[in-house]
Amino acid sequence: MVRRQRRTGLLDDRARLILRALVEEHIRTALPVGSLAISEEYALGISPATVRGVLAELEELGLVTQPHTSAGRIPTDRGYRTYAVEIVAPDEIAPVDRLMIRHQFGQAEGGADQWFRIAATTLASTTRAAGIATPLRPSFARLRHIDLVHTADRLATLVAVVSDGSVRPTLLPLPEGADQDLLTSVANYLNTTALNQSADEIARAARTVSDAAPHRTITRAVLERTARLLHEVDDASLAQVYSDGLLNVMEAPEFSDSARLRDVFTALEGNGYLGRLVEEVSRGNEVQLFIGTENRPEEMHGVSLILAPYGIPGRALGVVGVLGPTRMPYPRAVGSVRFVATLLSELVGRVHSV
Repeated sequence: MVRRQRRTGLLDDRARLILRALVEEHIRTALPVGSLAISEEYALGISPATVRGVLAELEELGLVTQPHTSAGRIPTDRGYRTYAVEIVAPDEIAPVDRLMIRHQFGQAEGGADQWFRIAATTLASTTRAAGIATPLRPSFARLRHIDLVHTADRLATLVAVVSDGSVRPTLLPLPEGADQDLLTSVANYLNTTALNQSADEIARAARTVSDAAPHRTITRAVLERTARLLHEVDDASLAQVYSDGLLNVMEAPEFSDSARLRDVFTALEGNGYLGRLVEEVSRGNEVQLFIGTENRPEEMHGVSLILAPYGIPGRALGVVGVLGPTRMPYPRAVGSVRFVATLLSELVGRVHSV
């Protein structure tokens, strides 16, 4: 039991070499890897028997698994993460390729409006995976104005005007006795106290409604509904996901059935999953990996996402990255995503500073 809980960061050099060899051989062949192949192909100076012993330890740690008793082993999602984060360093983009990529962005006829599309295409060509990107968007939707209109007995229409210019009407149940004068007082109060706040800020305000509010119950209900509306705006603003290089992924044996790949992109574009990932990635302000079962939608358990934010923190953000099977060349993918995200942030910073 203790050995199963041992930190992977404590792997000795030999175990790290063998795990690296197994992952890279499996990425290359898409087949289970045996101890003999590791011993002979990677010239580690270790006998097959020793390799078998180390593989057994790695299996106990949950880093590799054996799909069949007579087969070799393949990495688990945890094994891929250990390889990508703890064992190998990201590849550096060659100087000549850096110049070529910069030139492609500089030649964009649509300027900044086309940069995210170029980013997806560039990442697809450099990683042989699917490049994905979202357009730049304001970091968070904010409330611009609230109206409350009494529409029926114990029912009102809440109209929220959002920072992106959209108008979001929704119905709001009322307690008995609420009339238009009271609703106008609540709206005036909130237009003074909640203006320009984000969804999270309004949700916090709903939990601590002041005694100065004209009617605490109605005020709390309006704040809670408005917070949900703003969250929906934040999620919807990421509905446009541009992708390129899907054929690269379809060439992988894992996706010989194209329906599996369609399911992946349906999950990626639906239910706000990418929006939640963007918020998570932007908080760290660095490249992040979501490997296999680390992705919440079940349809995405067979893929890895490597994502990085670009833009100006606190003002405008988008996301770029790659999607491919978990059996992905992580050093090249991470290095490429990091470079393109850094370049995009540099370009966006220039535009916004003018």
